[in-house]
Amino acid sequence: MKTTRTIWSIATMILIASVVLAACGPAATPTAAPTEEMPEVGFAVMPGGALERAIKGEFTGTTVTVDGAFEGNDADGVKFAESMKAFEEATGITVNYIGNKEFEGSIAIRVGAGDAPDIVDFPQPGLFAGFVRSGNIVPVTEFISDAWLSQQYNPGWREFNTVDGVEAGVMHRYSGKSLVWYPKAAWDEAGYQIPETWDDLLALTQQIADDGDTAWCIGIESGAATGWPATDWTEDMMLRTTSLENYDAWVAGELPFNSPEVKKAIETWSEIWFNDAYVYGGRSSIVSTFFGDSPGPMFDNPPKCWLHRQANFITSFFPETAKYGVDYDFFYLPPVDPAYGKPFLVAGDLIAMFNDRPEVRALMEYFTTPQSVSGWLEGGGAIAAHQTATRDLYGSDLDWGVSQLVAGATSFRFDGSDLMPGEVGAGSFWEQITSYVAGSVELDAALQEIDATWPK
Repeated sequence: MKTTRTIWSIATMILIASVVLAACGPAATPTAAPTEEMPEVGFAVMPGGALERAIKGEFTGTTVTVDGAFEGNDADGVKFAESMKAFEEATGITVNYIGNKEFEGSIAIRVGAGDAPDIVDFPQPGLFAGFVRSGNIVPVTEFISDAWLSQQYNPGWREFNTVDGVEAGVMHRYSGKSLVWYPKAAWDEAGYQIPETWDDLLALTQQIADDGDTAWCIGIESGAATGWPATDWTEDMMLRTTSLENYDAWVAGELPFNSPEVKKAIETWSEIWFNDAYVYGGRSSIVSTFFGDSPGPMFDNPPKCWLHRQANFITSFFPETAKYGVDYDFFYLPPVDPAYGKPFLVAGDLIAMFNDRPEVRALMEYFTTPQSVSGWLEGGGAIAAHQTATRDLYGSDLDWGVSQLVAGATSFRFDGSDLMPGEVGAGSFWEQITSYVAGSVELDAALQEIDATWPK
């Protein structure tokens, strides 16, 4: 009996040991865990990134905060919330937007106090660049592959987000400024052709004058901001008459206003503005005409003016009955010197990451997809910077048309006056360019006055 019990005990021990070993698994030959398939989502996902992990449920229940210059309950706030729904539903991550109108001042205070939001939506590249140089922003190249960024963005947009060699953010949405609007039905009836070069545009302007009309609708009155449309024209001409390096130096205060390059840019548009045969109401009407009213005569029958340069937001000032593609259309403001390619002046938003956590990386990856702009694309008001955006994402033919025009640009630059110090870009530049247009100051004197206000 003792021998039987001993054999039984040994057998029992062997059985127990085998169960334990089976549970633990042999160290030399581990068994791979089954691979979890990623659920289908309505946007592209970078392979192996944080967004892929988030969609598999790794970060469900976490929250990512986003700060920006619009408020959560205004039109842009609603469009932002709409744009985040697909991400939140796919990942279980909550996106908490905390923007406000005093964003420029508040973000500096928050970052300085060590209370930076996870992600910031920057409407001003200059502010973004300052945080990049201070080391507050995590470069996107640390967690998003070069191949993915190249797939999602035109090289010009990537350059736009690069500061001192550091690609620190991603472009989100924008408005295009280098556009010329015209009354399509009357235009087609008159047989006018879309100009491809600056010389073509000047020839068209003269042709319309010879036909007994004035070509251009121009107005720069905007209350305390009077003059800003003239600064936009100057920026467009800087991109077309000198190098990108000179444009960047000018914006940074390293190339003075009273330089041959800046003077040439202003004199280029002055050739049109100061010819009474070319502008509806003549030069004397430009300063007193509200910028939103200036394209109105284009819709008279027959048109009293035929051309208006402005960003795509200007359509909100067009008559409510006017239809895109029927009553009006647009074309690219032609290059002046072909040596500088086909640049595009824009205003838009850059997205950057301050706090490096996997769920924050996941949202940053989502921002590289056009679906992250879906609220604006469907409702109008902005264009996706992503070259992967397709026609079905857009709610209007107009916005899609602008996006396709911009896709052919060789370079991009942000509105220069928005990048300059406030006392210049939203101060002396507006004031002195208005005085110059009004004829109360000579160009050289105006430019010297602007230079004198640049902060030391």
